[in-house]
Amino acid sequence: MSEEVRVRDDRSRTLAQALEEHLTEWSERTGIAVEIWALPGRDVPAAFGEVVLAVLAEALSNVERHSRARVVSVAVTHGHGGLRMTVSDDGVGFFGEARGRGVTAMRAHFHRLGGSLGVNGSPGEGTTVTGVLPRRG
Repeated sequence: MSEEVRVRDDRSRTLAQALEEHLTEWSERTGIAVEIWALPGRDVPAAFGEVVLAVLAEALSNVERHSRARVVSVAVTHGHGGLRMTVSDDGVGFFGEARGRGVTAMRAHFHRLGGSLGVNGSPGEGTTVTGVLPRRG
């Protein structure tokens, strides 16, 4: 992973707060606008939070290095079916299969918790990373 993000050991800090802070800092540093469409309204398992933050960091690193995007949209929801994360950009996109160490690492993070992650690009229209983690009983 090119950028490491850790959840602070602060029980009063929710995943939504951690995401907002990270996205704000990243946007200020890169000059790329961030639209937050949804954040979890309730606590999520700590392992889910760690995975979401790690994968978000890698997805944003890829946006910064490769996409030439002006805007990134982020949605993270947590409900009865589990957790869903979507990161989309309006950059150059790509044709074919997403490859590379970063994509492999993002998938491994989600698979480790029984989830799945896809990366879809459309030339000239951007890239979308979508990950799903099933509800834990």
